[in-house]
Amino acid sequence: MKRHVITLAGLATVAALALSSCSGGGPASTDENPSGEITVLTNRTDIVDTVFADYVTEFQKTYPDVQVKFEALTDYEGDVRIRLNSRDYGDVLLIPTSNVTRDQYPEFFEPLGDEDELSETYRFISDATYDGTVYGLSTFGSAMGYVFNRDVWTAAGITTPPATEAEYLDALQAIKDTGVIPYYTNYSDGWPLSSLAGNIGGVTGPSALNDMQTDNAPWSEGVDIYEIDSLLYDTVAAGLSEPDPTTTNWEESKTLLANGEIGSMVLGSWAVSQMQDAAEAVGKSRDTIGFWPMPWQTDGQFTSVTATDKLLAVSKYSDNKPAAKAWLNWFENESGFAESQGAISPIKADDAPVTLSDFTDLGVQYIELDPRPEGEESRITDIANSAEITLFGEQYRQQIIDTARGARAGDKESFFADLNSRWGQAVSDTQ
Repeated sequence: MKRHVITLAGLATVAALALSSCSGGGPASTDENPSGEITVLTNRTDIVDTVFADYVTEFQKTYPDVQVKFEALTDYEGDVRIRLNSRDYGDVLLIPTSNVTRDQYPEFFEPLGDEDELSETYRFISDATYDGTVYGLSTFGSAMGYVFNRDVWTAAGITTPPATEAEYLDALQAIKDTGVIPYYTNYSDGWPLSSLAGNIGGVTGPSALNDMQTDNAPWSEGVDIYEIDSLLYDTVAAGLSEPDPTTTNWEESKTLLANGEIGSMVLGSWAVSQMQDAAEAVGKSRDTIGFWPMPWQTDGQFTSVTATDKLLAVSKYSDNKPAAKAWLNWFENESGFAESQGAISPIKADDAPVTLSDFTDLGVQYIELDPRPEGEESRITDIANSAEITLFGEQYRQQIIDTARGARAGDKESFFADLNSRWGQAVSDTQ
């Protein structure tokens, strides 16, 4: 595997992904020989019966007395949100991002160790920490950008990534002129639209999300959230996305991209390997799928926001915490899951993923967002909830798409003005 060095804002280096992950200093089990059954909740309905089943076989070579049962949830966030109201949410689970803030971690999850100690081994620890204690570990990290079919873009005459929003829209139009749908929203499944929020910080830098906490009108030109949502609106309004977004399908979208029936999707780099697998499945080269940065530059350089994907945690109410911690530790350090996803490894000592080779060649500057201010861990979520804007979800972006395609009353200016009005009031109300 070709090794790449990735420079992150605020970090010396980001190393990721070896062919097999090294053993690290993860949270140890309180029992050297755990036994019994544990239930692991997962959102990976596509690989739970294949890849994860193989993981259990390997795990049991070390922990033969532990039985692992999976619950794969299609609407993971929604289902787990409800289950958190009880104590019945498995032994090991992915921390929901839409309704659990860091100050709530102690209510639901088992402490895994000290922040300073675990941060020597693991990346993205600040996202899983409250008051110096770690409650989860990253499954892997992603960089933001868009997956694209290289053959489609080349056929349209585009061999280098657009550097401005205008160039990007022109590129999509050139693709449409070849008879291919340039952009796919994944509107119907919804959750892929929440990925767009991962671009916050790509325009103005690491403080962008914290700045929104005091900005009365963030849907204004030059502000990250405006540029993200404006690009979505303009793409749909120009007819550069699928004709009927209500019929989109996430699993089908992988094949559509691989076959060259659609040109691109804005997602995290975690999606690249899935799209490459789809390309192989239809007899295409994995190199057919590429990954480029969003059309924003700072001082002439492309940028990309990096962040953890889901955080893996142990339930505070697990009846078998030794076995649960053994699974979490093995999954993080021995499974090779991050490598299999072509993603940034949570293990600092691992090598960089080849899925980001385009970014390396382009000299993309990586941005890691500033942590939430102490004592204000939930404020951005509180503001969004008060404003009834699903900042980290899909609902209001589905409304953007509907407005842009004429299926909902209004226009871009009125839609963003309404967002600003509600957001500004919520900023005031939550001070």
